[in-house]
Amino acid sequence: MTYKVETENFFKDLDKVAKARYQVAGSLGKIATTLKTAESAGESASGSLGLERDIEDINLASDKLGKGVFRLLVLGDMKRGKSTFLNALIGENLLPSDVNPCTAILTVLRYGKDKKVTVYFTDGKRPETIDFKDFKQRYTIDPGEAKRLEQEKKQAFPDVSHAIVEYPLPLLEKGVEIVDSPGLNDTEARNELSLGYINNCHAILFVLRASQPCTLGERRYLENYIKGRGLSVFFLINAWDQVKEALIDPDDEEELQAAETKLRKVFKANLTEYCHVDGYDIYDERVFEISAIKALRKRIKNPMVSLEGTGFPEFMGALNTFLTKERAIAELRQARTLARQTQNHVREAVERRIPLLDQDVNGLKQRISSVEPEFNKLTDIRNQFQQEIRNLNNNKAKAIADSFRSYVLNLGNTFETDFLRYQPELRFLDFLSQSRRKDFEEGLKKAFEQYISDKLAAWSLTAEQEMNAAFSQLTKSAANYGASYTKVTDIITEKLTGKKVQPIIGTSTEDNSPAWAKWAMGLFSLARGNLAGVAMAGAGFDWKNILLNLITVFSISAIIASFTGIVLGPLYLALLGMGVGVLQADGARKELVKAAKKELVKYLPQVANEQGQMIHDAIKECFDTYEKEVSERIDDDIKSRKAELDNLLKQKETYEVNRETELKRLKSLENEVTSEVRNVESVYQDLLESVM
Repeated sequence: MTYKVETENFFKDLDKVAKARYQVAGSLGKIATTLKTAESAGESASGSLGLERDIEDINLASDKLGKGVFRLLVLGDMKRGKSTFLNALIGENLLPSDVNPCTAILTVLRYGKDKKVTVYFTDGKRPETIDFKDFKQRYTIDPGEAKRLEQEKKQAFPDVSHAIVEYPLPLLEKGVEIVDSPGLNDTEARNELSLGYINNCHAILFVLRASQPCTLGERRYLENYIKGRGLSVFFLINAWDQVKEALIDPDDEEELQAAETKLRKVFKANLTEYCHVDGYDIYDERVFEISAIKALRKRIKNPMVSLEGTGFPEFMGALNTFLTKERAIAELRQARTLARQTQNHVREAVERRIPLLDQDVNGLKQRISSVEPEFNKLTDIRNQFQQEIRNLNNNKAKAIADSFRSYVLNLGNTFETDFLRYQPELRFLDFLSQSRRKDFEEGLKKAFEQYISDKLAAWSLTAEQEMNAAFSQLTKSAANYGASYTKVTDIITEKLTGKKVQPIIGTSTEDNSPAWAKWAMGLFSLARGNLAGVAMAGAGFDWKNILLNLITVFSISAIIASFTGIVLGPLYLALLGMGVGVLQADGARKELVKAAKKELVKYLPQVANEQGQMIHDAIKECFDTYEKEVSERIDDDIKSRKAELDNLLKQKETYEVNRETELKRLKSLENEVTSEVRNVESVYQDLLESVM
């Protein structure tokens, strides 16, 4: 399927989304203000309704939505034209195209009225604000310098955390934020750095080059960090126009067609497996042939010019569809769910309160006493769900850690076959040369790092599948416990009011679930994440980020360090004992692998146990965080329901509540909340109709 949307139309759709976000955020903010005002007024009337959690959630959602952006992560190896692509995308020659993209500095490009750069540091030093010219001069290095630092295993800017670049560009003003990652290179630690924030972006823009179709390094990265992780990736094959320029006769249409057809087959063979979503092949919606330099030249002359023939209209159309028709709608749907939930909570609280206004103190005490068994049942439901989470926690933590230990211990069984393809292209005689030995050692260490990274990445997919299955199970359990919980709360309402609770016509099971269950089911997210000082989170409980922070960023590096440190040292001694004749022979490779395996196997149990424990603890942390949030939300709900009754009783014991005045206040509260919820519904439906 081909999409053709010009830049201007893309901006219009982004504008619609930005306005919808702003309007919904405003309505949520008004709801929070209304609730807060009502609770304050209730203290001198019939008592507050226990809406503290609603106020907190609505305020947080309003703030997140108001600051919401579409965050795009750009990945690309050196010499792929990544900077040229970024310049063409934003419509200005902003980023220096000769800068090595592998400086390990995370750069976030966002909108700002003034052009400036703020550099953040890791050593506690205060952030530094500098102009863009100074930033380019001080924090960029040429490829030669980058290569030297890489060989020495040093970072170009070890004290720098990240940089925020603010610029008054139309694309950024429309709510798009671009994360320029350290990119792909030969250093595993830097590749792992990308994983630290890869799940916090809405889409990944992976820049390739037509003249270098899917190098080994790119394929390794895709296999290790992209495949099977549920990420939304757009592949941009840059410099497609150079296919024609490389022909002997560029004007020969038949030769050009044959060359392009052959190249397309190569890319499709390599990228198809990364373009499947829920069993559907979406290759044509995710892979685009572009010419960044042609697009940039056009946009510099006229930012709104047609980019026909550059591949950008097709790509921007697909990106537009993804961001505005998929992500934006999902985001506002969550906000609508939260708004409806608050409306239902307020309505139920008001419906319970009004009949109780007529009760005297003794009658009210009797009714409160009558529902005590039901409150005990709510606590039992909490305990049952809590225990299920804990059981799953213990089982999964042990199972996943054990699978890691088994996986590591079995590495020795296939090492001789697996490691052959990783060996560096260096002559073994180099090892005997003092001047060349450093290169040999670095090459061997790098090969070992790649081998370990690939093996750990393969295992991590299994761990993710286990965790996905576990949280899918918890989602179903949350729905079931939520349904049981609602039945009990309905009984509480019936006993208190003397009226049977009637289901609301037109509502779904989702709407009738208690607030805590909606959160536990992943119907809305109020988690807090962080990337360059910006709050982010996906839908529902974000266990992947917890796992990545605890395992991937730290453990993989530790495992690599452990393996390389304990294996390579003795290995060098083994190499020295082989003799020059052996080193010149092809059999030296096999001898090298045997020596490496011998040392590796010695330390596999140590690494398996030490790192296995870290993984066990990381898995437990995921479930512990989930359990803590669920338990707190259930407790808050139970406490608010009890407080709602205790507050009324306290007020009645203190003075006579004016029924008419209070009835008017409560109805006004309900109407004000309902009005803003209708606004949210209206904005959501309007956006749905305008972009679909």
